[in-house]
Amino acid sequence: MFYPADTAKLQRTVTDLLAAAPATVRDAKAIIAPHAGYPYSGPTAACAYRLLEGRRDRIRRVVLIGPAHRVYLQGMALPSVDAFATPLGDVTIDAKGVEQALAQPGTQVSDEAHALEHSLEVHLPFLQTVLDDFKLVPIVVGVCPAREVEAVIEALWGGEETLIVVSSDLSHFHAYDDAQQIDARTTARIEARETTLQGEEACGAYALNGLLLAAQGHGLQVHTLDVRNSGDTAGDRQRVVGYGAYALA
Repeated sequence: MFYPADTAKLQRTVTDLLAAAPATVRDAKAIIAPHAGYPYSGPTAACAYRLLEGRRDRIRRVVLIGPAHRVYLQGMALPSVDAFATPLGDVTIDAKGVEQALAQPGTQVSDEAHALEHSLEVHLPFLQTVLDDFKLVPIVVGVCPAREVEAVIEALWGGEETLIVVSSDLSHFHAYDDAQQIDARTTARIEARETTLQGEEACGAYALNGLLLAAQGHGLQVHTLDVRNSGDTAGDRQRVVGYGAYALA
């Protein structure tokens, strides 16, 4: 539904998106990237993933956090499985990282929350392309206080071997000009590391608020890489969805 099922076509699609993105060099601890279908948000996501190419052999664990779309969820859910599969191969789950996350308040095991959730899966082909061997800690976030999300991020913070990825789109279903104004305000709030974002500003607001709270504690700054919407890529301009890519360093 979100990217090609054919291995060769998917690899070519991701490679082309990355090649078209600006070659920005930044040693980011965390990135924020969107999760729509590749024709819509792929160019924006690629702006974030292009940053990681120079760290291909250093990043060994990815903490991937995104919103729950398919099931109602209180708190955060981790899976019980050993790997996630994409057309590019399997991504091994970091069992130790999952255990560390589950030791924090507000967490639970729920394969149901992950089974049909696209907010995490659409990032995997990008990660499989820009990184070598890495393990994954996948976390779906429902209704959850920022401090609980922050506590999980802190438990998994690690060193340069660990990358944190938060998956979020921006505004949904406004006219093009209105969406541009809304997303510009939301981007300013993300850059200011505000921790009270709402779902109408960013569908991954609960995850974002936790990440931005952690960024405050670690003194990380937010750098905007790209902001656009589906009216700029593959959709009409009557009802658009906004996308943003950001680096935290």
